[in-house]
Amino acid sequence: MSKARARRGAVVDRSSPDVQLSRAPEPGLLENLSLMSVSEQHNKGNRKGKCAPLAPGNSVPRGALENIGRLMKLGRAKNIVVIVGAGISTASGIPDFRTPGTGLYANLAKYDIPYPEAIFNIDYFSDNPQPFFSLAKELYPGNHRPNYVHYFIRMLHEKGLLLRLYTQNIDGLEKLCGIPAEKLVEAHGSFATAACHLCYTPYPAEEAKQEIMMGRVPICSFCAGAVKPNVVFFGEDLPQEYFQHTEDFPKADLLMIMGTSLKIEPFASLINTVKSSVPRLLLNRDVVGPFERRPLRRGDHVVLGDLSDSVQKLAEMLGWHTEIQDLMNHHENQPTQHTEASSNSSGEISDSFESDCMQ
Repeated sequence: MSKARARRGAVVDRSSPDVQLSRAPEPGLLENLSLMSVSEQHNKGNRKGKCAPLAPGNSVPRGALENIGRLMKLGRAKNIVVIVGAGISTASGIPDFRTPGTGLYANLAKYDIPYPEAIFNIDYFSDNPQPFFSLAKELYPGNHRPNYVHYFIRMLHEKGLLLRLYTQNIDGLEKLCGIPAEKLVEAHGSFATAACHLCYTPYPAEEAKQEIMMGRVPICSFCAGAVKPNVVFFGEDLPQEYFQHTEDFPKADLLMIMGTSLKIEPFASLINTVKSSVPRLLLNRDVVGPFERRPLRRGDHVVLGDLSDSVQKLAEMLGWHTEIQDLMNHHENQPTQHTEASSNSSGEISDSFESDCMQ
């Protein structure tokens, strides 16, 4: 095992062929086992009203969205932690990683790599950085805009309910929609900065981007190692900000999980670190992680189907839909420089939105 992968906090993929993990029983799953609230919204062709199977003898309670919406309306969710993955950005035109046929991992044959996840493996990058740099031309932020799901999370912040957003995404859309930096943990890094992958000497991010876009590998002037954007690869340490979870998750009174396969560790295990009494809402295309088990603890809720539709329905129940649309229109119509600058500043965005859209 490489030194990089052995480090505490390194990112690993449970589905990768070169990683075998033995997992202890997840805390909280052996206690407080009860009925799981399941609601499923269907794509075309699916029978309306069909729900995921429940444990024998259980009946389906009222809808998951209604339960969570009622909780929020009653003021019982004031410290909401949100966990998101690539699924929240598909409505922005960015493919996720694992969807058969259309996901990123299903379309990497042209890079001639031994297995799909190798393109984000730090050991493979050390030997052959070119496949990642070829892909990076397509991944760099700038060609896509935030969608309704991003702005729903932004609205949680505007309402004073967002404790923290933990994202696995590297597309930068959370910042672009105006979620303040202090409310955001980019657990898998971003393209905003760059450094040598060997000695970690910082490198100007814009210069790195220019080199990559021209088909060249940026080189560290100190040790001659390959420079890469500070996107976290499998086998690399997580950014320091990630470890805020040790304070955030014990404080959470509602956990929302959106658009993720929950296959990347240690990120995936975060959902098991909230208190056992805290409701957890999974909004996703598929049932994943501990939500696949029956029975699950009381307070777990699942809504399957199109994520944007599910989030909009929750927003409508909360009476936020018009405000979110106004926020989107206001923010998306700003000049580029103002949008980019304001994504790093919570005060200016909140003030302008409240004065222009909420009065």
